[in-house]
Amino acid sequence: MSHTSLFTTLALAALPLGTFAVEPADSLLTGNDLEQVVVTGTRSPKLLMETPVLTQVISHADIEKADATNLKDLLQQVMPGVEFSFAQNQMVHLNFSGFGGQSVLILVDGERLAGETMDDVDFTRLSMDNVDHIEIVKGAASALYGSNANGGVINIITKQAAKKLNACLDARRAKHNEQRYGLALQGGSSRWSNAFNMTHTTQDNYDVHSDDGAVARTVTTIFGDHTWNFADKALWQPSDRLKLTGRAGYFFRQVKRSEESPERYRDFSAGGKALWTLSDNDVLEGSYSFDQYDKSTWLKSQKIDTRNYSNVQNSVRLLYNHTFGDNVLTAGADYLYDYLSNNKLDAVHRQQSADVFAQLDWKLNRRWEFVGALRYDYFSDHHIQRLTPKLSVRHTPVDHLNVRFGYGMGFRAPTLKEKYYDFDMIGIWTITGNPLLKPEVSHNFNLSVEYVKGNYGFVVAGYCNRVTNKITSGNPYYASATETMPRLPYVNIDRLYVAGFEATARARWSCGVDARLSYAFVDEQAGHKDGQKLASPYLPARKHTLTAHADWTHRFSTLLDGMVALDGRFLSGIDNQEFKNYYKVEEGTITVHYPAYTLWKLSAQMSIGKHLKLIFAVDNLLNYRPKYYYLNSPVVDGTNMMAGCKIRL
Repeated sequence: MSHTSLFTTLALAALPLGTFAVEPADSLLTGNDLEQVVVTGTRSPKLLMETPVLTQVISHADIEKADATNLKDLLQQVMPGVEFSFAQNQMVHLNFSGFGGQSVLILVDGERLAGETMDDVDFTRLSMDNVDHIEIVKGAASALYGSNANGGVINIITKQAAKKLNACLDARRAKHNEQRYGLALQGGSSRWSNAFNMTHTTQDNYDVHSDDGAVARTVTTIFGDHTWNFADKALWQPSDRLKLTGRAGYFFRQVKRSEESPERYRDFSAGGKALWTLSDNDVLEGSYSFDQYDKSTWLKSQKIDTRNYSNVQNSVRLLYNHTFGDNVLTAGADYLYDYLSNNKLDAVHRQQSADVFAQLDWKLNRRWEFVGALRYDYFSDHHIQRLTPKLSVRHTPVDHLNVRFGYGMGFRAPTLKEKYYDFDMIGIWTITGNPLLKPEVSHNFNLSVEYVKGNYGFVVAGYCNRVTNKITSGNPYYASATETMPRLPYVNIDRLYVAGFEATARARWSCGVDARLSYAFVDEQAGHKDGQKLASPYLPARKHTLTAHADWTHRFSTLLDGMVALDGRFLSGIDNQEFKNYYKVEEGTITVHYPAYTLWKLSAQMSIGKHLKLIFAVDNLLNYRPKYYYLNSPVVDGTNMMAGCKIRL
């Protein structure tokens, strides 16, 4: 397939399925996955097997099988080396193969997200109801994506609307009065289409109980929430060479930590994109994105909503691709205006950043391909500048076998929050910014071998990362003898080493069975040159994780399709240095042991005709409960029964 055809494929975009169809009954699963077009690794469309940058794709079919509500639910079910835990106020924290949330760039259709909760994006706003597929690239990608991409990129690609008018309703109930309701409306014609999605979730607060003998503070109540998520995406194609896309979204979440003053989180987003095929060899893309993430407290008795945090981002991007022969030249530029307001700041803080980058994708022959990229970034606050290079090589010594090697420099400038924040963390301590923070710089080396033939696929990938001036939270301290609450500062630590490897085997058979087994080993080491250790509230990466999946799909008749799936994951034990009591840091630190555990999920889906799908699941099949509910323990309290349905009109 030529590069021009790939650009056309990207411009037209894959349409979502019009029915609940599973794979045809007992048919051999063909190479559809290999024909998947990906864009994240090179910022130009490439076939999955031909991209020089190893890219993992979570397909629409995988998302449907998982029946995940948001990105957190999906990643922890399908990816090894990924674990989510609580920050001090029960905000969700991501460990992505040794990198925290601020070092992993999460995009939606290539656009950044504003706001964060304890150094991570708000994962509850990343609903899976309108997602076509997800592309994941591990390792430093700052040469193409700039700051925050030194640990990898997760790019969520949303669906394009079908041309035929249709609607879909879905509902699910589970333990602790967990409820999920969704509505999708889409339609259009040959030149335009529109897709609207709405999701509402709710869950009650519930108590968990630890055994006697806990060595550190434990969690006793898990706070539920309720959310509303609206998204609309419109496409207009005035000609074969021009495609215009517009989008708008609204997200709301309320957490009942206090009955009289619940916390509220909101996000407003909008944007537009133009994709212009200048010629058979030239494509120009321009986009604008607006995103505003707010936090507030609802004073119920006074009926006053008090906003205490707002992060606003306005970004503009230009991207140009020129093909010549089998080669692609990519050039682009970005501008970002970042605004942070907090009621504890002495002033509103703003930052402007700009960058230019170029990349050459040179295909020497069918066996060798080289990609080199260079990027320049500038940040107005403290006038930070950085050049970041990247090199990727793909070698195909024999058919069906790809060997990939890559080097990338990572770069992360300190955020406005990390420099200037001054925030009371629910009485635990005051999070204090540090204007003197230095940017993180990382060096990533990776090597992978991938073999795919027929119904079988195998991937082994190894990597090594060295990070200097890692930005993280330091040890709390009292600024003066009169202060009653300690301060938790942001600091640079001298070094972070993250090395590991992953291995995945996948098989598909003509009888309708699909199986996948993945293992990840991660070795994470952080500290200062003088040996000083930090008592981190976040759990380091567990050394060994394993995920397994098997499903069987079958068409029983023209009106009845079924699927049964089993998913499991195993995580090894780990020790972490933590404070005995975050509310009384003067009591000192202690080593907390988090034991190994395994979680399994059994699910079944039944499609009746074209209009009805029934979904049943038993999560935490083995009824696992942690002995002690520390902040970083898995938040499970036994088996969870789920039941739901989807109705397509």
